[in-house]
Amino acid sequence: MTNSMFRQDNSSSFFYRFVDLLILVVTLLSCLIAYSQSLTKDYLLILLAYLLCYAFVAESVQLYRSWRVGRFGRMLFLLIAVHTLCFLALLSTLFFLKQGASFSRVVLVGWYGLSILCLISWRVMAKEVKTLRRKKGLSMQRVAIIGYTDTGRRLHQQMQEHIELGFDCVGFFDDRALNRLGEGAAPLIKGSVESAVMMAQQGRIQKLYICLPMLAEKRIADIIQRLGDSTVDVLMIPDFLLKNLMHARIGSVGEVDTLSVFESPVYGIKEFYKRAFDFLFSAAVLLLISPLMLTIAAAIKATSAGPVFFRQQRYGLDGKPINVLKFRSMRVMENGAKVTQATKDDPRITPIGAFLRRTSLDELPQFINVLLGDMSVVGPRPHASAHNEEYRKQVDYYMLRHKVRPGITGWAQINGWRGETDTLDKMAMRVKYDLEYIRQWSLWLDIKIIVLTLFKGFSGKNAY
Repeated sequence: MTNSMFRQDNSSSFFYRFVDLLILVVTLLSCLIAYSQSLTKDYLLILLAYLLCYAFVAESVQLYRSWRVGRFGRMLFLLIAVHTLCFLALLSTLFFLKQGASFSRVVLVGWYGLSILCLISWRVMAKEVKTLRRKKGLSMQRVAIIGYTDTGRRLHQQMQEHIELGFDCVGFFDDRALNRLGEGAAPLIKGSVESAVMMAQQGRIQKLYICLPMLAEKRIADIIQRLGDSTVDVLMIPDFLLKNLMHARIGSVGEVDTLSVFESPVYGIKEFYKRAFDFLFSAAVLLLISPLMLTIAAAIKATSAGPVFFRQQRYGLDGKPINVLKFRSMRVMENGAKVTQATKDDPRITPIGAFLRRTSLDELPQFINVLLGDMSVVGPRPHASAHNEEYRKQVDYYMLRHKVRPGITGWAQINGWRGETDTLDKMAMRVKYDLEYIRQWSLWLDIKIIVLTLFKGFSGKNAY
């Protein structure tokens, strides 16, 4: 991706942030004027607090990221959710501080309604203006695609279906014979790779997408070298990157550019967001469930000999060992080089332990691990160290699930991959969902998983 594209994305997202905050300010002032209220120090204070809250939550759920085509409706839904959450937080704060009498309820409700209407309306208008300009042929970029591959065809389809992207694709360029490209290829093939290179050198296209498999490394290198004698933007979309990148991010070491292949998406300010959420959420939960935890502890001590907690060494962030807390549910505690997973009607499980495991109540002490920073509320479930050493040799990309902190609940668990993994296929599916979570991580996804866990994450047919 070119530097110009990065500058364009950054300036666009900055513009969206600026307009949103401006709308929040203007709509409050408008409501105050409409209801003959003045901008007092109290109103100014809640405005500043609201702007900070809105900016924080919006960044946490990546509201200003580059949204994929076809997800405009989802972006509007997320916008409404962010605004509503912040407004409810504002009302709750005023209620608990007993400051509600200082503000007009009509002004506050009017501010909420008017601002959300304006926030949505300006996005819809911006989208329509952009689409209209594209239909008139304004700001269109002529592009070409090298490689009539699955990736290339998907790219071409997106360009054709979504004119608002602003791409005028002249066609495909491929050196293979037409009878090797399949039915329907002939009308789309406009020439050889040499023809595409010449078009680029002559300035007849602005962007050139290389959609060749990684096996064609030498061919790709030759094309890129020849395109150095042009001013065209060259973008590569090899199949390898589409399938195996965990979190693609451009970085640099000094003046040398780098592309991350396996890297956690939780870095920088995002790490602060996730850690802040984990700390506040786990502290609140521990406060609420402390009576339940004391009851469970008493039941364990009364029904079997041994400690209340079971400490099991597992892999944490970056594969570093951590001690995970659970309520003891077995008579025998295994924590060595060989650990046997619990199975149905396992004789090692105590009567109270069977209930705790079925309902996931044995996991509650892990909120202490979250509070201490060893775990996260949401993330890949930690496995016993012995299981990690066993499966890392059998399941591709297994250890990449440790690029984030392990969680009490996770994407795999709410999708049914919870409990015993007695076959390699089951473990592979769990890892698949874990890696999918890491690739797609956002604070909004964490909240979604927590909500879904309340409905289908506490029990399952594989939980023993």
